[in-house]
Amino acid sequence: MAQHYEAAGVNLEAGYEVVSRIKSHVRSTERKGSMGSIGSFGGMFDLSALNIKEPVLVSGTDGVGTKLKIAFAMDCHDTIGIDAVAMCVNDVLAQGAEPLIFLDYIATGHNRPAQIEAIVSGVAEGCRQAGCALVGGETAEMPGMYPDGEYDLAGFAVGVAEKDRLIDGSKIIPGDVVIGLASSGIHSNGYSLVRRIIEVARPDLEADFHGRSLADALMQPTRIYVKPLLKLMAAVEVKGMAHITGGGLVENIPRVLPDSVVAEIQKAAWEMPPLFSWLQENGNVADDEMHRVFNCGIGMAVIVAREDAEKAIALLRESGETVWQIGGIRQRTGGEPQTAVR
Repeated sequence: MAQHYEAAGVNLEAGYEVVSRIKSHVRSTERKGSMGSIGSFGGMFDLSALNIKEPVLVSGTDGVGTKLKIAFAMDCHDTIGIDAVAMCVNDVLAQGAEPLIFLDYIATGHNRPAQIEAIVSGVAEGCRQAGCALVGGETAEMPGMYPDGEYDLAGFAVGVAEKDRLIDGSKIIPGDVVIGLASSGIHSNGYSLVRRIIEVARPDLEADFHGRSLADALMQPTRIYVKPLLKLMAAVEVKGMAHITGGGLVENIPRVLPDSVVAEIQKAAWEMPPLFSWLQENGNVADDEMHRVFNCGIGMAVIVAREDAEKAIALLRESGETVWQIGGIRQRTGGEPQTAVR
């Protein structure tokens, strides 16, 4: 026993228990190219196992933000890992890459093996949804850094694409169509405002909210779009994709547009889900701010040629996605903003 280290607040035995608990979760994410096992100093992946002629690696890293505060308040830790995976793999996907591997980082004041296992079980579920392997991670026990029972969670994903199949938006032209894929809820952005609205409105989080509790609606994990969009990219030329995170449609769609065009989004094309309406009403939030903070029901935007739009929508619906044609691309005049939500 490391008695002095334990007296300083670090429990090595709990750390060993965590490794034992999470092994099965990690193994459940193995895919073609996976190498090694948990406990190595570095995660490995055999890129030669994939039939890719000119591979380009695409990486992304992100965290879950203050949605963690909702998880702490609800004592709900088995879905927050899905959010961590989603925030990374959806970004990698937006470049046209297939996510291959994921690594997580969990920092906590005191190591609680059951809690850590719950978090990693969510990470593994997110990896299974994305088709990527959980090849490593780190659990850091840092006494005095976090309040009892709290932690931080972040992740890192690497994907691969054929060099000539990368999606950078450069082919987008006036006349193209913007397709919106439904979000599953708030996803993992805007929770500082969500928490402020809850603090002021003081709702009963366990009360019925459209067939489930408000707490469950707030904790709904971020949707992972990898598998349906990889299928779409194999059948239709996708010119641009935008993961709708912090900044909403207004700030994220311009990230994939050439300077010469504007995306005009018609907010009447889809119905804003009840949770966003509840936030807007209870927070007295203006329409413009709603579309700059939240996804408002659209988790991913896809841009295709007009002649491909009908086929793309049909394919996405066959994959189980809720989809709308939410706008189009036109020529930009002067220095006007590149996305308008009307």
